[in-house]
Order: sequence, then C-alpha cells, then structure tokens
Amino acid sequence: MTESDTVGAIRVLEAICDEIERQRGFLCELDAALGDGDHGVSMAKSFAAVRAALPGLAGQDLAQVLSAVGMTLVSEAGGAMGPLYGTAFIRAGWVVAGKYDVTAEDLAAMLAAAEQGIVQRGRAQVGDKTMLDALHPAALAAQRAADEGTDLAAALRAAADAAEGGAAATKDLVAKVGRASRLGERTLGHQDAGATSLAIILRTAADTLQG
Repeated sequence: MTESDTVGAIRVLEAICDEIERQRGFLCELDAALGDGDHGVSMAKSFAAVRAALPGLAGQDLAQVLSAVGMTLVSEAGGAMGPLYGTAFIRAGWVVAGKYDVTAEDLAAMLAAAEQGIVQRGRAQVGDKTMLDALHPAALAAQRAADEGTDLAAALRAAADAAEGGAAATKDLVAKVGRASRLGERTLGHQDAGATSLAIILRTAADTLQG
C-alpha cells in the first residue's frame, strides 16, 4: 500500500481537521472584515465532526471516504460553507470511485470536479472573491503538473502554491456574492476567508503527504 492509499488519505484528512482548528481565530478575523466573523468557528466545528468520523472509514474506497466527509460537512457546517465544501468533497470522490490510490492525474480531475460542483451549487464565478479564486488556480496547477508527468506529491504542492496565491489575490477583488457583496468597494484590501480556508486545506494536505 502506498502513502496515497485510504490509510494515507485518512491521515491527510486528520491533519486538515487539526489545522482548521488551529486556524480558527485567523479565519474568524478575516471573515469579520467581510461577513459575520464566524467562518473559523463554523469550519472548526464541522471539521471536528469529520475527524470524529474518520476512524470508522478505514478500509473503504476513496470515494466512500470523501463522500462521508462531504455529507458530514453538509450536515454540520452553518451557512453556505457546509453545502459548498460538502459538494466539493463529494464531487471529488466521484472521480476516484472504486479506487484506493490517487495519481497526479486523479488529483487534477478531483479538483476540477470540486470546482464544477461549487460553481453549480453556489452560482459564483472566478473573480467574485470566493473560495473559487483559490480552487480554480489550484486545479489548473494540478493539471499542468499532471501533464508534465509529476507524481502526486509534486502536483499537490503545485496546487497548494497556486491556491495560496489565489487566496492572497482576493485582496484585489470586490466581493460580488454573499453577505460581503453588500459592502461593495469596501471589500477591497481584505482577503477572503473562504479562499483562505481552501488554501489551508490544500497546503496541509501537501505538507502531510510530503512529510
């Protein structure tokens, strides 16, 4: 079994859950400038529920694991983030149905499927100052890495780098959807919390897989 098998995937997910808890305050601080300031609390609560469910997912294929994570997020997270993140994990799981190992090509397809699901569910587009502004460049970077023949770890690092760049770039965008859109030009200069949490998830996954 390789590091990218189900056991490895659960280890990565556990690390993500722990990091979301550590970043709770930071995410709330970002969200307070644009919304109601509860993004960190909501994310930490929902990913704590995910962490509690992970031991029971050992031995299942990756689609089953990701679907269970997605359904937990949908049921536990408040506001729009639960359905959006839940959809992302569920759609990513569809790509690897029946698989226990992930390749760089699989990762690219998973991120593309997650992006498509979020677009359909949230009706947002790239440039609207949302999590898509981190996910879209991450999906493109993973695809480029896969096309170059890199391994999973390298493709995931490339995706994480791109997501972090995309999240930082949301400071230059005006929010066009959600609560933040009511602030209009006042959202300039502030980094989007959803894009940041997406970048945190991908960075933690990359670091855990590498480590």
